[in-house]
Amino acid sequence: MRIPTLFVALAALSGCVIHTGSVAPRPPAAAVAEAKAPVTILIGVDGARPDYLSPTVAPNLSRLAADGVKAAMQPSFPTKTFPNFWTIATGVRPDKSGIVGNKMEDAARPGEVFTMETTDPFWWNAAKPIWIAAEEGGVRGATLFWPGSEVAWGGTGKADHGVYVGGRHASDWQAFNQAITAEQRVEGVIDWMRRPAATRPRFVTLYFDDVDVAGHDHGPAAPETLAAMTKVDAAIGRLQRELAALDQPANLIVVADHGMAAVATDRVIAFDRIAPTGSYRLIETGPYAAIEPMPGRQAALAAALARPQQHMHCWPKAQVPARLRYGTNPRAPAFLCLAEVGWTIMPTAPTRPVTGGAHGYDNAAPEMQALFVAGGPAFRSGVTLPSFRNTAIHPLLRRMLGLPADPTLDGDDGLAGRALR
Repeated sequence: MRIPTLFVALAALSGCVIHTGSVAPRPPAAAVAEAKAPVTILIGVDGARPDYLSPTVAPNLSRLAADGVKAAMQPSFPTKTFPNFWTIATGVRPDKSGIVGNKMEDAARPGEVFTMETTDPFWWNAAKPIWIAAEEGGVRGATLFWPGSEVAWGGTGKADHGVYVGGRHASDWQAFNQAITAEQRVEGVIDWMRRPAATRPRFVTLYFDDVDVAGHDHGPAAPETLAAMTKVDAAIGRLQRELAALDQPANLIVVADHGMAAVATDRVIAFDRIAPTGSYRLIETGPYAAIEPMPGRQAALAAALARPQQHMHCWPKAQVPARLRYGTNPRAPAFLCLAEVGWTIMPTAPTRPVTGGAHGYDNAAPEMQALFVAGGPAFRSGVTLPSFRNTAIHPLLRRMLGLPADPTLDGDDGLAGRALR
């Protein structure tokens, strides 16, 4: 065993007698340990369904839920990753935030297409994320991945220039890198927590994509998907242990963006058999199709989509059902077709088997519901809440961080009243 250098130095000093003609003063009492304020950590587990919360699949999260609160959370439509994680971060639904899909277009930027790699603030500036609100309120933030956290929010400028004037991030942030493992992501958060109080974040986001990747590849109930959930759960358990070792109290809020449904080759809708050739462009396909008409062909396309379809409903954007709260944003597609759960809209008939899982369906579908677990000194214990919309997470975070309520949000602080002590 190595003897710590400090002990060696102390031992050496103890052998030295200093003759001063007076009694040496008593050493000062040991410094009082720092009383640390709780840190709020928002953890996103992409694609985690509420039924993954079990002692066998997710023992650490199950214990957190038993000591805290849990619920099946309803995502916003469309039940895609970027729209919903941005809704959680901003408190407004996709149709208001402007992130209306994982892929979309905007007439103000002809020829451009938003994808999950887009960081141009133009696409994101309509809604303020919680890490920016926190920084503006004097709360230091840190984002170890979260969709949209790489964006210099509030900035201006064209993407081809590469520089956005006036943009802002959290005080600490990392660009998403899928090669960074769940364990390494946890270590990054713990490194932040080891800092002195002046530079230690009080609000942190942490994001895991393992469950979503496995769910797409293998399906929602596959052993591989459950194993991915167990892996993420183990990483969260390690985070809890490391925080305890640092005597760092923490409030953990664990959320998912959506669930997952199984898909199959015999449940495919070939769009080219429904609409006339040359009458449309497909922006997105899958559980739903985002469709734009070709010039001069809107009437032909509308007529084709107005006919009853098996396993799918189609609407012009102005007629999308109100319960979906979608279709008023300029970036919403001219036509939307929504498949029944488990069915897949494809440009043409598939040439290879369709397997695994998908999301993007009706946000009221049981398969699309999202995990919510929260625990820590701020939360009530052993409470199962009724389902709520994910727009409620941002107001909850504002309450926990001591930020004023924002009346422009789509969610209120009713969740905070039910979940917090």
